[in-house]
Amino acid sequence: MAGKQDKAAKVDKTAAKEAKKERRAASRAKRGQIFEAFKMQRREDKALVPLMLGAVLGATALAFGIGYLFDMQWVFLPMGIALGALLAVVIFGRRVQANVFKKADGQPGAAAWALENLRGKWRVTPAVAGTTQLDALHRVIGRPGVVLVAEGAPHRVKALIAQEKKRVSRVVGDTPIYDLTVGGEEGQIPLRKLQSYLMKLPRNISAAQMDTIENRLNALASRGAALPKGPMPAGAKMRSVQRTMRRR
Repeated sequence: MAGKQDKAAKVDKTAAKEAKKERRAASRAKRGQIFEAFKMQRREDKALVPLMLGAVLGATALAFGIGYLFDMQWVFLPMGIALGALLAVVIFGRRVQANVFKKADGQPGAAAWALENLRGKWRVTPAVAGTTQLDALHRVIGRPGVVLVAEGAPHRVKALIAQEKKRVSRVVGDTPIYDLTVGGEEGQIPLRKLQSYLMKLPRNISAAQMDTIENRLNALASRGAALPKGPMPAGAKMRSVQRTMRRR
């Protein structure tokens, strides 16, 4: 019995060591990615370093000045440095994000990329419809309801939106359905503002209703995928085809 316990303890220690190594490796990889992102951003954004340094020095000086008034400057100084470092990280993140959106703007699939990086419990289904010209329509399920997000030429995506909206409305009942087009023209949502626009939509449904809607739409998509493609065979009746599909 004691031998088995010792063996189990060794296995647990080995597993713990391996997990620790994996965490360290992941941490190193993450730091490496951040450093590479910083180098790339610094090359393209000459104002990055001055702004970050200004945030650190400004917060430090402000904290020191406030502390000096109360004869507690050496207590406030570390707090100022920490706050300045935090502000510098925020500035770095914001400017990297802005640069990424600037490069992605106008590229096919950019809206899908932005949607898949949404914060929160959103259910994103990219490219539920599209055209040969790389126009695309993406479907998002969230607390606001169903949101159809199009990217591409307005005169082409208009038909995609209308068709998908009609299709979705059959299974979601009274759930609100929003639609928008990503772009820089009047009435469109710029790519950089897409995420914030969705976050500001009102909350109309619960998380449980989101699950129900997602299941219904997935079932609808499955039924559509199961239908045979091509023209209807001569003499075939739709009722007979449906009966055959149910048997499958």
